Amino acid sequence: MPLFSKSYKNPAEIVKSLKENMAILEKQDKKTDKASEEVSKSLQAMKEILCGATDKEPPTEVVAQLAQELYNSGLLVSLIANLQLIDFEGKKDVSQIFNNILRRQIGTRSPTVEYVSAHPHILFMLLKGYEAPQVALRCGIMLRECVRHEPLAKIVLFSDQFRDFFQYVGMSTFDIASDAFATFKDLLTRHKVLVAELLEQNYDMFFDDYEKLLNSENYVTKRQSLKLLGELILDRHNFAIMTKYISKPENLKLMMNLLRDKSPNIQFEAFHVFKVFVASPNKSPAIVDILLKNQPKLIEFLSNFQTERADDEQFTDEKNYLIKQIRDLKKPAP
Repeated sequence: MPLFSKSYKNPAEIVKSLKENMAILEKQDKKTDKASEEVSKSLQAMKEILCGATDKEPPTEVVAQLAQELYNSGLLVSLIANLQLIDFEGKKDVSQIFNNILRRQIGTRSPTVEYVSAHPHILFMLLKGYEAPQVALRCGIMLRECVRHEPLAKIVLFSDQFRDFFQYVGMSTFDIASDAFATFKDLLTRHKVLVAELLEQNYDMFFDDYEKLLNSENYVTKRQSLKLLGELILDRHNFAIMTKYISKPENLKLMMNLLRDKSPNIQFEAFHVFKVFVASPNKSPAIVDILLKNQPKLIEFLSNFQTERADDEQFTDEKNYLIKQIRDLKKPAP
């Protein structure tokens, strides 16, 4: 029985045709319309091999050959590098093909993850995609699939390019900024041990950059960043980070300012970070000093803080606990 039945084209032929037509698209000459059609056909054929026809699973050996052809030809890199030249449906197909082949496993191995690890510029091309509106969201979908895999997340987290996220999450285009934040959050919450290592090694640089997000003029950026900060410092893997963060008076002052933000939602997220400073049994002298200086004002402020949430028992209990903690504070013995 032949390996490639009539329902599946030969992967080598598909890859060859796609590579040739992508080269024509890159030149941007008179032949591009025909080449664009051929690219669409090849991507459809490729997707069919990977996802199977409606009534049957794709043969494993055909998928394996397609994957190998994609690696050997360098086409995977070319498709991402020239994504903006492919039509709308084609861009969708590329992201589906990429994500499907990335998930592919042979036993415990993930060959495409190994391939991308050996060609890390693929990750940085996807990240840089946030700068090109016509491909940003497709690149985001592929990058998020990559960072599900710890070896790939590690490459991005410990790269110089990781800091570009601080620019992308504050972009003026709402859907691109939101997508970049979704990837940023995935990176910082999925692989806990890895992230704790990153934050411990790069504490000052990370939180200097992060503070700019907390002071952003953009409401969504500010709120999402504040919420994520709460998640990061309350995660048990980040205990050392939390201890360092809540020992610094400038961080407490920032949260006290955010408690008075004009947005109730930002006040509420700030409250969840502020409570960590107050509830800590090992407050630094500088933190105790600020809380004591503001003791009467803080007690009054918290007593009247978001009273419309009276039905939220947990919030009310936490608020009462903080008021008691602040009221019971004493100056340390000389």
